[in-house]
Amino acid sequence: MIPIPEIDDSSTQWHSEGNDPSRPLIVLIHGYGADEHDLIALASSLPTGFDYAAVRGPLTPPFPMPGCSWYPLEGEGSGDIDVITESTNRLLAWLDSLGRTGPVGLVGFSQGGVLAVHAMRLRPEAFAFAGNLSGYVMPGGEMPGDETLAERRPPVFWGRGSSDDVIPEGLVVHTTDWLPGHADIVGRTYLGLGHAVAPDEVADLNVFLTKQLEALGC
Repeated sequence: MIPIPEIDDSSTQWHSEGNDPSRPLIVLIHGYGADEHDLIALASSLPTGFDYAAVRGPLTPPFPMPGCSWYPLEGEGSGDIDVITESTNRLLAWLDSLGRTGPVGLVGFSQGGVLAVHAMRLRPEAFAFAGNLSGYVMPGGEMPGDETLAERRPPVFWGRGSSDDVIPEGLVVHTTDWLPGHADIVGRTYLGLGHAVAPDEVADLNVFLTKQLEALGC
């Protein structure tokens, strides 16, 4: 299996009010070829009751693709659930290092959406909710927390574009079949949207996160 480096915390981008570790936190997880600056821009359009932390993926895509990634899309490690699990474990280790005591949610785009759900499959008790934007659920077998996740059924927002030609149809079908059995899913397909995030999707995500904030009593 390819080695997955530790996450470089010095690159983490924060959007927060003060330094209170008990405030609810949302971890923003970018997609393939992007970096920590990609999703932090969303924070200004999302509920102010959360702190937001955008992390940088530990891998570098092949030239000439810019940015970073969480797992390969081609060559060694591509489609390997063990590689995705190891990368997710790096994310969990980074989160542990923060010493946060408040509730945590995850929001990711594309690969980041995959990691958001995968983190819940590895540690279902650790996360209050997740947002999966243009991502999917990784097939390849059961994860240690799948049974607990199905019992807890945390809220998951899944948004995708009707014209997204990046995510294979088989992965969309797998996600459509898998998510309702493991989460309280809120899903929407955006007409004409490709592999991207549209303003109306951000508005829907804002409503979803506001409801999660209310449910947490914060």
